[in-house]
Amino acid sequence: MGAFGQTSDNRGIEAAPRRRRVTAVALRLAAVFALATTLTAPAAKAQGFQSPAPFAILLDSSSGTVLYEKAADELMAPASMAKIATALVAFEEIAQGRLTLDSEIGISENAWRKGGGVSGGSTMFAQLNSRVKLSDILQGIIVQSGNDASIALAEAVAGDEVTFARIMTERVRALGLTKSVFRNATGMGDPQQKVTARELALLSDHIVKTFPDHYKMFGQREFTWNKIRQQNRNPLLAMGIGADGLKTGNIEESGYGLAGSAVQNGQRLIVVVNGLKTARDRANEARKLIEWGFRAFEPRRIFEAGEIVGEASVFGGEKGRVGLKAGGPVSLLLPRGSTERLNARIVYRGPLTVPLQEGAEVARLLVMRGEVKTLDIPLYAAETVNAGSLQSRALDALMEAATGWVRKALGRS
Repeated sequence: MGAFGQTSDNRGIEAAPRRRRVTAVALRLAAVFALATTLTAPAAKAQGFQSPAPFAILLDSSSGTVLYEKAADELMAPASMAKIATALVAFEEIAQGRLTLDSEIGISENAWRKGGGVSGGSTMFAQLNSRVKLSDILQGIIVQSGNDASIALAEAVAGDEVTFARIMTERVRALGLTKSVFRNATGMGDPQQKVTARELALLSDHIVKTFPDHYKMFGQREFTWNKIRQQNRNPLLAMGIGADGLKTGNIEESGYGLAGSAVQNGQRLIVVVNGLKTARDRANEARKLIEWGFRAFEPRRIFEAGEIVGEASVFGGEKGRVGLKAGGPVSLLLPRGSTERLNARIVYRGPLTVPLQEGAEVARLLVMRGEVKTLDIPLYAAETVNAGSLQSRALDALMEAATGWVRKALGRS
């Protein structure tokens, strides 16, 4: 398989250029699926489903396949869906032993005034200067969408909400979510607080898989605090479609949004919609996407566990290329009876440097269905590659320099 994208820099024998390189694997996938036709229609039409939601994505949790997307990488206001990241920080604090479900969280005057009953927003109705167990605070955040509970948690973890919001952003960055930025724990309007539908779906999926015991709170139908019973705002929970989470959101800047998850016959789908005009539109569009996803797709295995997916170039190694494999079997969900052509690429920064350890994450497999990024998964080195001889490293350096000069002459550097 050919590769392109080498740098024009020549930094000597030991220094390897770090340029984005892409290897095409479309023929491998075409052979697997016997795909014949090329997609030329606009993305939404080609996907076999059209949603009026300005922002939307539907993700299969097991395979990572994106079944539908619309403006999924454009920034949007999350509203109370930001509380998914707020909950993530709490779950991680518990996992690290810094908090327990029995930890007591104080309700400050700031939390009470800004997020309590006097604020007019969604609230847990926690009493001023009271102390509330974290287990109840989390239910207040997740089930009741309480702004008071969210602010109180932020103050308990970080001292103030601004610092906590920086932690939220750092935690999602650690998951590889590079676009989302949080400025508060509640989702209240802030021009700098933005997420994408794709990253919100990936965050939701991470919580489902990493914190299954805590995730159960997202499916809780109601919670009573201070003698006030409130229903979970997630409309999917009562629709009989297997929904068990996550969060709704609505402020003027965002419109009506929802991040949801549902399971049928062992298959889990994650849906995010945002920017809709009414709560009914939000519920209907999320339900339609989920039902369509369960109905319209079938799984296809493309690589077995341990199977070599492709190769990457290695700079200064005992061998010039290394095999790449996924972390397990690789499957896709495709429309039933589909004859669509898939485009697949292996993307990495390279050539790779040595020593290179077996199992190191070095590349990604990207699969496109039309304009939909259907699959994006990491690839790992299939074997260890140590440094080669001085002569082989010198030859690699000369080859990098030569290809760099050619690229520069062609205007590609």
